[in-house]
Amino acid sequence: MSDSVKAEELAGVQAAVVEPAAAARMPGWRRALGVVVVPFLALFSGLVLSAFFVLGSDAAVLASYAKFFSDPGGALAITGRVIADAYGALFIGALGDPAAIANAIRLFIATGETRGLVLAFYPISESLVTATPYIFAGLAVALGFKCGLFNIGAEGQIYIGAIVAAFVGNSITGLPWIIHMPLTFIAAAVGGMLWGGLPGFLKAKTGAHEVINTMMMNYVAFSLAHYLLNGPMKRGGAFGAIPISRNIEPSAYFPTFFPEPIRFHAGFIVALLVAALVFWFLWKTTLGFEIRTVGSNPRAAQYAGISVTRSFILAMALSGALAAMAGAGEVMGVNHNLAEGFSPGYGFDSIALALLGGGHPVGVVLAALLFGTLRNGATKMQSLAAIPIDIISIVQAFVIMFVAAPAIIRWLYRIKARGGVGEAVFTRGWGG
Repeated sequence: MSDSVKAEELAGVQAAVVEPAAAARMPGWRRALGVVVVPFLALFSGLVLSAFFVLGSDAAVLASYAKFFSDPGGALAITGRVIADAYGALFIGALGDPAAIANAIRLFIATGETRGLVLAFYPISESLVTATPYIFAGLAVALGFKCGLFNIGAEGQIYIGAIVAAFVGNSITGLPWIIHMPLTFIAAAVGGMLWGGLPGFLKAKTGAHEVINTMMMNYVAFSLAHYLLNGPMKRGGAFGAIPISRNIEPSAYFPTFFPEPIRFHAGFIVALLVAALVFWFLWKTTLGFEIRTVGSNPRAAQYAGISVTRSFILAMALSGALAAMAGAGEVMGVNHNLAEGFSPGYGFDSIALALLGGGHPVGVVLAALLFGTLRNGATKMQSLAAIPIDIISIVQAFVIMFVAAPAIIRWLYRIKARGGVGEAVFTRGWGG
Protein backbone atom coordinates (compact mmCIF):
# COMPACT_ATOMS: atom_id res chain seq x y z
CA MET A 1 0.00 0.00 0.00
CA SER A 2 1.42 3.37 -1.00
CA ASP A 3 2.15 6.15 1.45
CA SER A 4 -0.56 8.35 -0.10
CA VAL A 5 -3.22 5.65 0.38
CA LYS A 6 -2.05 5.08 3.95
CA ALA A 7 -2.32 8.77 4.65
CA GLU A 8 -5.82 8.83 3.20
CA GLU A 9 -6.94 5.89 5.36
CA LEU A 10 -5.41 7.39 8.50
CA ALA A 11 -7.14 10.67 7.73
CA GLY A 12 -10.43 8.76 7.54
CA VAL A 13 -9.89 7.23 10.98
CA GLN A 14 -8.92 10.62 12.39
CA ALA A 15 -12.07 12.20 10.94
CA ALA A 16 -14.25 9.48 12.45
CA VAL A 17 -12.79 10.15 15.90
CA VAL A 18 -11.87 13.82 15.96
CA GLU A 19 -14.90 15.42 14.27
CA PRO A 20 -17.48 14.18 16.82
CA ALA A 21 -15.12 15.33 19.57
CA ALA A 22 -14.94 18.74 17.93
CA ALA A 23 -18.73 18.87 17.82
CA ALA A 24 -18.84 18.05 21.53
CA ARG A 25 -16.66 21.09 22.27
CA MET A 26 -19.25 23.45 20.78
CA PRO A 27 -21.00 25.66 23.35
CA GLY A 28 -23.86 23.83 24.98
CA TRP A 29 -26.45 26.48 24.16
CA ARG A 30 -25.56 26.29 20.45
CA ARG A 31 -25.94 22.51 20.37
CA ALA A 32 -29.26 22.76 22.23
CA LEU A 33 -30.46 25.49 19.88
CA GLY A 34 -29.69 23.38 16.84
CA VAL A 35 -31.40 20.35 18.33
CA VAL A 36 -34.59 22.17 19.37
CA VAL A 37 -35.17 25.07 16.96
CA VAL A 38 -34.82 23.31 13.61
CA PRO A 39 -37.19 20.41 14.45
CA PHE A 40 -39.70 22.86 15.94
CA LEU A 41 -39.66 25.00 12.79
CA ALA A 42 -39.94 21.85 10.71
CA LEU A 43 -43.01 20.75 12.65
CA PHE A 44 -44.52 24.21 12.32
CA SER A 45 -43.82 24.35 8.57
CA GLY A 46 -45.33 20.91 8.01
CA LEU A 47 -48.52 21.88 9.81
CA VAL A 48 -48.78 25.18 7.91
CA LEU A 49 -48.39 23.54 4.51
CA SER A 50 -50.76 20.73 5.47
CA ALA A 51 -53.38 23.32 6.38
CA PHE A 52 -53.90 24.12 2.71
CA PHE A 53 -54.89 20.50 2.04
CA VAL A 54 -57.17 20.49 5.07
CA LEU A 55 -58.88 23.63 3.80
CA GLY A 56 -59.09 22.28 0.25
CA SER A 57 -60.98 19.22 1.49
CA ASP A 58 -63.67 21.26 3.25
CA ALA A 59 -66.73 22.15 1.15
CA ALA A 60 -67.69 25.11 3.37
CA VAL A 61 -64.26 26.69 2.91
CA LEU A 62 -64.37 26.29 -0.86
CA ALA A 63 -67.86 27.78 -0.98
CA SER A 64 -66.80 30.75 1.17
CA TYR A 65 -63.84 31.55 -1.06
CA ALA A 66 -66.11 31.53 -4.11
CA LYS A 67 -67.68 34.61 -2.46
CA PHE A 68 -64.45 35.98 -1.05
CA PHE A 69 -64.61 39.43 -2.66
CA SER A 70 -68.16 40.02 -1.47
CA ASP A 71 -67.61 38.60 2.02
CA PRO A 72 -63.88 38.33 2.86
CA GLY A 73 -64.53 38.35 6.59
CA GLY A 74 -66.81 35.34 6.41
CA ALA A 75 -64.29 33.37 4.34
CA LEU A 76 -61.49 34.10 6.79
CA ALA A 77 -63.70 33.22 9.77
CA ILE A 78 -64.60 29.84 8.27
CA THR A 79 -60.93 29.24 7.43
CA GLY A 80 -59.88 29.92 11.00
CA ARG A 81 -62.62 27.73 12.41
CA VAL A 82 -61.74 24.75 10.18
CA ILE A 83 -58.03 25.00 10.99
CA ALA A 84 -58.74 25.37 14.72
CA ASP A 85 -61.11 22.39 14.70
CA ALA A 86 -58.72 20.19 12.72
CA TYR A 87 -55.56 20.86 14.70
CA GLY A 88 -57.47 21.11 17.96
CA ALA A 89 -58.79 17.58 17.35
CA LEU A 90 -55.26 16.43 16.51
CA PHE A 91 -53.97 17.88 19.80
CA ILE A 92 -56.83 16.51 21.90
CA GLY A 93 -56.55 13.09 20.31
CA ALA A 94 -52.82 12.96 20.95
CA LEU A 95 -52.48 14.57 24.38
CA GLY A 96 -55.99 14.96 25.76
CA ASP A 97 -58.31 17.88 26.44
CA PRO A 98 -56.61 20.27 28.91
CA ALA A 99 -59.97 21.36 30.33
CA ALA A 100 -61.08 17.76 30.84
CA ILE A 101 -57.77 16.89 32.50
CA ALA A 102 -58.04 19.88 34.86
CA ASN A 103 -61.64 19.00 35.79
CA ALA A 104 -60.72 15.36 36.37
CA ILE A 105 -57.85 16.38 38.66
CA ARG A 106 -60.11 18.71 40.65
CA LEU A 107 -62.74 15.97 40.97
CA PHE A 108 -60.12 13.46 42.11
CA ILE A 109 -58.81 15.84 44.77
CA ALA A 110 -62.32 16.63 45.99
CA THR A 111 -63.92 13.16 45.92
CA GLY A 112 -61.22 10.62 45.13
CA GLU A 113 -63.02 9.66 41.90
CA THR A 114 -60.51 8.03 39.53
CA ARG A 115 -62.70 7.12 36.55
CA GLY A 116 -62.67 10.65 35.13
CA LEU A 117 -58.92 10.86 35.66
CA VAL A 118 -58.39 7.64 33.72
CA LEU A 119 -60.51 8.81 30.81
CA ALA A 120 -58.86 12.24 30.76
CA PHE A 121 -55.37 10.77 30.49
CA TYR A 122 -56.39 8.05 28.05
CA PRO A 123 -55.29 9.96 24.89
CA ILE A 124 -51.75 10.64 26.09
CA SER A 125 -51.44 7.06 27.35
CA GLU A 126 -52.45 5.78 23.90
CA SER A 127 -49.84 8.03 22.29
CA LEU A 128 -47.18 6.45 24.51
CA VAL A 129 -48.47 2.96 23.67
CA THR A 130 -48.26 3.79 19.97
CA ALA A 131 -44.78 5.27 20.39
CA THR A 132 -43.40 2.12 22.06
CA PRO A 133 -42.92 -0.04 18.93
CA TYR A 134 -41.62 3.04 17.12
CA ILE A 135 -38.83 3.37 19.69
CA PHE A 136 -37.70 -0.22 19.20
CA ALA A 137 -37.98 -0.13 15.41
CA GLY A 138 -36.34 3.28 15.13
CA LEU A 139 -33.41 2.10 17.23
CA ALA A 140 -33.09 -0.92 14.94
CA VAL A 141 -32.78 1.13 11.78
CA ALA A 142 -30.59 3.77 13.45
CA LEU A 143 -28.10 1.17 14.66
CA GLY A 144 -27.81 -0.16 11.11
CA PHE A 145 -27.23 3.38 9.87
CA LYS A 146 -24.33 3.75 12.29
CA CYS A 147 -22.61 0.86 10.53
CA GLY A 148 -23.42 2.22 7.07
CA LEU A 149 -26.15 -0.38 6.56
CA PHE A 150 -29.73 0.23 5.41
CA ASN A 151 -32.06 -2.21 7.17
CA ILE A 152 -35.27 -2.22 5.12
CA GLY A 153 -36.36 -5.42 6.84
CA ALA A 154 -37.52 -4.01 10.19
CA GLU A 155 -41.15 -4.78 9.34
CA GLY A 156 -40.40 -8.44 8.73
CA GLN A 157 -38.24 -8.60 11.84
CA ILE A 158 -41.15 -7.16 13.83
CA TYR A 159 -43.30 -10.04 12.57
CA ILE A 160 -40.64 -12.59 13.53
CA GLY A 161 -40.47 -11.14 17.04
CA ALA A 162 -44.25 -11.30 17.33
CA ILE A 163 -44.35 -14.90 16.06
CA VAL A 164 -41.73 -16.06 18.56
CA ALA A 165 -43.35 -14.13 21.43
CA ALA A 166 -46.78 -15.59 20.62
CA PHE A 167 -45.33 -19.12 20.47
CA VAL A 168 -43.23 -18.95 23.64
CA GLY A 169 -45.89 -17.00 25.51
CA ASN A 170 -48.56 -19.60 24.73
CA SER A 171 -46.74 -22.92 24.55
CA ILE A 172 -44.85 -22.67 27.86
CA THR A 173 -47.10 -22.89 30.89
CA GLY A 174 -46.68 -23.09 34.63
CA LEU A 175 -43.83 -20.59 34.90
CA PRO A 176 -43.98 -17.58 37.22
CA TRP A 177 -44.18 -14.22 35.47
CA ILE A 178 -40.71 -13.22 36.67
CA ILE A 179 -39.34 -16.00 34.46
CA HIS A 180 -41.93 -16.35 31.70
CA MET A 181 -42.15 -12.67 30.78
CA PRO A 182 -38.41 -12.02 30.28
CA LEU A 183 -38.01 -15.44 28.64
CA THR A 184 -40.67 -14.56 26.05
CA PHE A 185 -39.13 -11.16 25.36
CA ILE A 186 -35.57 -12.49 25.11
CA ALA A 187 -36.65 -15.37 22.87
CA ALA A 188 -38.29 -12.89 20.50
CA ALA A 189 -35.12 -10.78 20.45
CA VAL A 190 -33.01 -13.86 19.66
CA GLY A 191 -35.36 -14.75 16.81
CA GLY A 192 -35.00 -11.26 15.38
CA MET A 193 -31.24 -11.40 15.87
CA LEU A 194 -30.98 -14.56 13.76
CA TRP A 195 -33.37 -13.16 11.14
CA GLY A 196 -31.47 -9.88 10.88
CA GLY A 197 -28.04 -11.46 11.15
CA LEU A 198 -28.54 -13.50 7.98
CA PRO A 199 -28.56 -10.46 5.62
CA GLY A 200 -25.58 -9.12 7.56
CA PHE A 201 -23.71 -12.40 7.01
CA LEU A 202 -24.53 -12.37 3.30
CA LYS A 203 -23.42 -8.74 3.06
CA ALA A 204 -20.14 -9.42 4.84
CA LYS A 205 -19.27 -12.70 3.08
CA THR A 206 -20.67 -12.29 -0.44
CA GLY A 207 -21.26 -8.56 -0.83
CA ALA A 208 -25.01 -9.12 -1.33
CA HIS A 209 -26.73 -5.81 -0.73
CA GLU A 210 -28.60 -5.66 2.57
CA VAL A 211 -31.41 -3.56 1.06
CA ILE A 212 -32.39 -6.31 -1.37
CA ASN A 213 -31.96 -9.13 1.15
CA THR A 214 -33.89 -7.49 3.96
CA MET A 215 -36.65 -6.41 1.59
CA MET A 216 -37.08 -9.96 0.31
CA MET A 217 -37.00 -11.37 3.83
CA ASN A 218 -39.94 -9.14 4.69
CA TYR A 219 -42.10 -11.14 2.31
CA VAL A 220 -40.81 -14.39 3.79
CA ALA A 221 -41.79 -13.19 7.27
CA PHE A 222 -45.25 -12.07 6.10
CA SER A 223 -45.86 -15.39 4.37
CA LEU A 224 -44.64 -17.32 7.40
CA ALA A 225 -47.05 -15.44 9.64
CA HIS A 226 -49.89 -16.07 7.18
CA TYR A 227 -49.15 -19.80 7.12
CA LEU A 228 -48.89 -20.11 10.90
CA LEU A 229 -52.05 -18.10 11.56
CA ASN A 230 -54.01 -20.22 9.11
CA GLY A 231 -52.44 -23.45 10.30
CA PRO A 232 -50.43 -24.50 13.38
CA MET A 233 -50.98 -21.36 15.46
CA LYS A 234 -54.58 -20.64 14.48
CA ARG A 235 -57.08 -20.24 17.31
CA GLY A 236 -60.13 -22.46 17.09
CA GLY A 237 -63.62 -22.13 18.56
CA ALA A 238 -65.55 -18.97 17.83
CA PHE A 239 -62.43 -17.48 16.20
CA GLY A 240 -62.05 -20.36 13.75
CA ALA A 241 -62.68 -18.17 10.70
CA ILE A 242 -60.28 -15.42 11.84
CA PRO A 243 -56.51 -15.73 11.29
CA ILE A 244 -55.49 -15.10 14.88
CA SER A 245 -53.35 -17.04 17.34
CA ARG A 246 -54.26 -18.25 20.80
CA ASN A 247 -53.67 -15.78 23.62
CA ILE A 248 -50.37 -15.93 25.44
CA GLU A 249 -50.35 -16.90 29.11
CA PRO A 250 -50.98 -14.02 31.57
CA SER A 251 -47.56 -14.76 33.06
CA ALA A 252 -46.03 -13.52 29.77
CA TYR A 253 -47.93 -10.20 29.77
CA PHE A 254 -46.12 -6.92 30.20
CA PRO A 255 -47.60 -5.47 33.41
CA THR A 256 -49.92 -2.48 33.18
CA PHE A 257 -50.08 0.31 35.73
CA PHE A 258 -53.56 1.80 35.38
CA PRO A 259 -57.13 0.48 35.15
CA GLU A 260 -58.88 -0.06 31.82
CA PRO A 261 -59.31 1.38 29.26
CA ILE A 262 -55.72 2.65 29.64
CA ARG A 263 -53.36 0.19 27.96
CA PHE A 264 -50.06 1.78 28.98
CA HIS A 265 -47.69 -1.06 29.85
CA ALA A 266 -44.14 -1.74 30.99
CA GLY A 267 -42.99 -2.09 27.39
CA PHE A 268 -42.60 1.68 27.16
CA ILE A 269 -40.22 1.69 30.13
CA VAL A 270 -38.32 -1.25 28.63
CA ALA A 271 -38.03 0.68 25.36
CA LEU A 272 -36.47 3.65 27.17
CA LEU A 273 -34.03 1.34 28.96
CA VAL A 274 -33.10 -0.31 25.66
CA ALA A 275 -32.52 3.12 24.11
CA ALA A 276 -30.14 3.96 26.96
CA LEU A 277 -28.42 0.60 26.47
CA VAL A 278 -27.98 1.26 22.74
CA PHE A 279 -26.47 4.66 23.53
CA TRP A 280 -24.05 3.06 25.99
CA PHE A 281 -23.14 0.34 23.51
CA LEU A 282 -22.48 2.68 20.59
CA TRP A 283 -20.55 5.39 22.46
CA LYS A 284 -19.05 3.65 25.49
CA THR A 285 -17.86 0.27 24.23
CA THR A 286 -15.14 -0.89 21.85
CA LEU A 287 -17.59 -2.80 19.67
CA GLY A 288 -19.78 0.28 19.37
CA PHE A 289 -16.79 2.39 18.39
CA GLU A 290 -15.85 -0.17 15.76
CA ILE A 291 -19.39 -0.15 14.32
CA ARG A 292 -19.40 3.64 14.08
CA THR A 293 -15.95 3.69 12.51
CA VAL A 294 -16.96 1.11 9.90
CA GLY A 295 -20.03 3.21 9.15
CA SER A 296 -17.89 6.33 8.64
CA ASN A 297 -15.16 4.73 6.51
CA PRO A 298 -14.89 0.93 6.15
CA ARG A 299 -11.54 1.09 4.35
CA ALA A 300 -10.03 3.22 7.08
CA ALA A 301 -11.52 0.91 9.72
CA GLN A 302 -10.05 -2.15 8.02
CA TYR A 303 -6.65 -0.49 7.78
CA ALA A 304 -6.86 0.28 11.51
CA GLY A 305 -7.39 -3.42 12.25
CA ILE A 306 -11.16 -3.39 12.74
CA SER A 307 -13.04 -6.40 11.37
CA VAL A 308 -15.55 -5.02 8.89
CA THR A 309 -17.11 -8.48 8.49
CA ARG A 310 -17.77 -8.80 12.21
CA SER A 311 -19.16 -5.28 12.41
CA PHE A 312 -21.60 -5.88 9.53
CA ILE A 313 -22.91 -9.12 11.02
CA LEU A 314 -23.12 -7.75 14.56
CA ALA A 315 -24.86 -4.54 13.50
CA MET A 316 -27.50 -6.33 11.45
CA ALA A 317 -28.05 -8.98 14.14
CA LEU A 318 -28.56 -6.33 16.82
CA SER A 319 -30.76 -4.34 14.46
CA GLY A 320 -32.95 -7.40 13.91
CA ALA A 321 -33.14 -8.02 17.66
CA LEU A 322 -34.29 -4.46 18.33
CA ALA A 323 -36.97 -4.63 15.64
CA ALA A 324 -38.18 -7.98 16.99
CA MET A 325 -38.60 -6.36 20.40
CA ALA A 326 -41.22 -4.09 18.83
CA GLY A 327 -43.23 -7.12 17.71
CA ALA A 328 -42.83 -8.80 21.08
CA GLY A 329 -44.01 -5.64 22.83
CA GLU A 330 -47.21 -5.57 20.78
CA VAL A 331 -47.95 -9.21 21.63
CA MET A 332 -46.99 -9.00 25.30
CA GLY A 333 -48.31 -5.55 26.09
CA VAL A 334 -51.22 -4.73 23.78
CA ASN A 335 -52.81 -7.57 21.81
CA HIS A 336 -51.75 -10.64 23.84
CA ASN A 337 -51.95 -12.64 20.61
CA LEU A 338 -50.71 -12.57 17.03
CA ALA A 339 -53.00 -11.48 14.22
CA GLU A 340 -52.42 -10.79 10.55
CA GLY A 341 -51.75 -7.13 9.85
CA PHE A 342 -51.13 -6.31 13.52
CA SER A 343 -48.40 -3.85 12.49
CA PRO A 344 -49.65 -0.78 10.60
CA GLY A 345 -46.22 -0.29 9.02
CA TYR A 346 -44.07 0.34 12.10
CA GLY A 347 -41.02 -1.09 10.38
CA PHE A 348 -41.34 1.06 7.28
CA ASP A 349 -42.11 4.22 9.27
CA SER A 350 -39.02 3.54 11.36
CA ILE A 351 -36.78 4.43 8.41
CA ALA A 352 -38.08 8.00 8.39
CA LEU A 353 -38.07 7.96 12.17
CA ALA A 354 -34.38 7.01 12.35
CA LEU A 355 -33.51 9.74 9.86
CA LEU A 356 -35.61 12.20 11.83
CA GLY A 357 -33.78 11.25 15.02
CA GLY A 358 -30.39 11.79 13.40
CA GLY A 359 -29.44 8.18 14.07
CA HIS A 360 -29.02 8.97 17.76
CA PRO A 361 -30.95 7.02 20.43
CA VAL A 362 -32.18 10.20 22.14
CA GLY A 363 -33.33 11.62 18.81
CA VAL A 364 -35.03 8.32 17.98
CA VAL A 365 -36.99 8.37 21.24
CA LEU A 366 -38.14 11.95 20.62
CA ALA A 367 -39.04 11.16 17.01
CA ALA A 368 -40.96 8.08 18.15
CA LEU A 369 -42.98 10.20 20.55
CA LEU A 370 -43.79 12.56 17.67
CA PHE A 371 -44.84 9.68 15.42
CA GLY A 372 -46.91 8.18 18.21
CA THR A 373 -48.79 11.41 18.89
CA LEU A 374 -49.39 12.04 15.19
CA ARG A 375 -50.74 8.55 14.58
CA ASN A 376 -52.91 8.57 17.69
CA GLY A 377 -54.14 12.14 17.15
CA ALA A 378 -55.07 11.39 13.54
CA THR A 379 -57.88 9.10 14.69
CA LYS A 380 -59.49 11.90 16.68
CA MET A 381 -58.87 14.34 13.84
CA GLN A 382 -60.96 12.13 11.61
CA SER A 383 -63.82 11.58 14.05
CA LEU A 384 -64.11 15.06 15.58
CA ALA A 385 -63.18 17.34 12.69
CA ALA A 386 -64.44 15.06 9.88
CA ILE A 387 -61.09 15.25 8.09
CA PRO A 388 -60.77 12.46 5.47
CA ILE A 389 -58.22 9.81 6.34
CA ASP A 390 -56.25 10.55 3.16
CA ILE A 391 -55.84 14.18 4.19
CA ILE A 392 -54.63 13.03 7.60
CA SER A 393 -51.97 10.96 5.86
CA ILE A 394 -50.91 14.06 3.92
CA VAL A 395 -50.63 16.02 7.17
CA GLN A 396 -48.43 13.34 8.68
CA ALA A 397 -46.32 13.08 5.53
CA PHE A 398 -45.61 16.81 5.35
CA VAL A 399 -44.65 16.98 9.01
CA ILE A 400 -42.31 14.02 8.62
CA MET A 401 -40.87 15.37 5.36
CA PHE A 402 -39.95 18.74 6.83
CA VAL A 403 -38.62 17.32 10.08
CA ALA A 404 -36.50 14.79 8.17
CA ALA A 405 -35.08 17.46 5.83
CA PRO A 406 -33.44 20.05 8.09
CA ALA A 407 -31.50 21.56 5.18
CA ILE A 408 -34.78 22.82 3.69
CA ILE A 409 -35.75 24.38 7.02
CA ARG A 410 -32.38 26.09 7.37
CA TRP A 411 -32.79 27.47 3.86
CA LEU A 412 -36.36 28.66 4.45
CA TYR A 413 -35.59 30.39 7.74
CA ARG A 414 -32.01 31.42 6.87
CA ILE A 415 -30.47 29.40 9.69
CA LYS A 416 -26.75 28.77 9.33
CA ALA A 417 -25.58 25.17 9.45
CA ARG A 418 -23.03 24.12 12.03
CA GLY A 419 -20.33 23.56 9.47
CA GLY A 420 -21.04 19.86 9.10
CA VAL A 421 -18.96 19.01 12.17
CA GLY A 422 -20.02 15.74 13.66
CA GLU A 423 -22.72 15.04 11.08
CA ALA A 424 -23.59 11.35 10.95
CA VAL A 425 -22.82 9.28 7.89
CA PHE A 426 -25.80 6.97 7.57
CA THR A 427 -25.07 5.08 4.37
CA ARG A 428 -22.42 5.23 1.73
CA GLY A 429 -24.81 4.87 -1.19
CA TRP A 430 -26.63 2.00 -2.84
CA GLY A 431 -23.55 0.48 -4.36
CA GLY A 432 -21.68 -0.79 -1.32
